[in-house]
Amino acid sequence: MTTPVCTSASKAAGPATRAVPYPSFASYVKARQPVLLRTARSLTANPSDAEDLLQTALTKTYVAWERIEDHRALDGYVRRALLNTRTSQWRKRKVDEFTCDELPEPEPVPAGDDPAERQALHDAMWRAIMRLPARQRAMVVLRYYEDLSEVQTAEVLDVSVGTVKSAVSRALGKLREDPELGLVR
Repeated sequence: MTTPVCTSASKAAGPATRAVPYPSFASYVKARQPVLLRTARSLTANPSDAEDLLQTALTKTYVAWERIEDHRALDGYVRRALLNTRTSQWRKRKVDEFTCDELPEPEPVPAGDDPAERQALHDAMWRAIMRLPARQRAMVVLRYYEDLSEVQTAEVLDVSVGTVKSAVSRALGKLREDPELGLVR
């Protein structure tokens, strides 16, 4: 024979036949369970989920049993508990991923994203950069091709940040006005 670990729980369990605190609740459940289960099944797609839903709603009803004043309106109370519980479950639901027969179509390649056009623009840009004065060319390459900040570019070239800003601004102006880049655009 084993010794109970929790003596208060073993005393509370008492005899095998426990008295139900609310006999009227037990008789209500016995009488109305088939009707309430049909209501729960109408709220869910799965019969097992309907049974769980009804059990949860009846648990909520049991907890509030003393506060329910009109026991003639119990069906409405339980139905409202069913609906509220199902709504809460629906809001907390996990979104599942479903397989489909067809793969979604890939995103269409934009008309301007032709590899030949990109290469032509790349070549034209480099030719235009090579036409810049050496100092401006170095600053543009460090800023935009090496992705250095203005401060880092100034440190590499040993100039002030203001010099980098003004030289890059002038270089970008020349690139915007370059006739070869105008044709590629």
